[in-house]
Amino acid sequence: MARNSGFTFKQFHVEHDRCAMKVGTDGILLGAWAPLGKARRILDIGTGSGLIALMLAQRSHADCRIDAVELDKHAAQQARENAAASPWPLRVTIIESAIQGYQADPYDLIVANPPYFVAGQSFRDPARAMARHTGALDSHALLAACDRLLAPDGQVALVVPTAMADEILCISADFDLHAVCYTAVITRAGKEANRVLLLLGRGLNRCDRGEIVIHSAEGTYSDRYIQLTSPFYLKM
Repeated sequence: MARNSGFTFKQFHVEHDRCAMKVGTDGILLGAWAPLGKARRILDIGTGSGLIALMLAQRSHADCRIDAVELDKHAAQQARENAAASPWPLRVTIIESAIQGYQADPYDLIVANPPYFVAGQSFRDPARAMARHTGALDSHALLAACDRLLAPDGQVALVVPTAMADEILCISADFDLHAVCYTAVITRAGKEANRVLLLLGRGLNRCDRGEIVIHSAEGTYSDRYIQLTSPFYLKM
């Protein structure tokens, strides 16, 4: 496969020219941060280019299988091509489907970088609008799917805007999914957090709270960010 428009990591390459949502910091953070434990079955909801699924394939043991669901047919096909060209073509399966109708055996870990712009915002690209508008997959529908597809002792890892985190936690409680870990993401030291990495589990849990600062005040990458992402970035 010719490498025209994508992003090359240390162990794999992602083409994303046919995907509405490109490789970005949110997905890279989630793929690097999501706790794997002893997961043998992982589901990536709204995989786009397949980035997070491939990051989790790199991080997980050889008998772990990753299913990645994508609604958009062009993105799903590109994700298939990216998975096929990766070192893990037999471990990553791309499924073209809406998650609301997707059926499978329970998963130990479910990950998602969900849509977060509300209806009313405009995009020139209709595919980008679908990828990012909550009208396509709102928080309740996402968490209902997680509840239905999650193993009893499984966990859900999400990256969401800070302003959306409380809504997610309120809705997830209706499904007996509660915060295990709440990690605020700060793009530059001294600024407010604008993203949250959330880990949800069944039942009430002690919630570990922390933060990840991406850049120091001087603009260099923080030690924590380097620790998380250095297995992936070529020049880190």
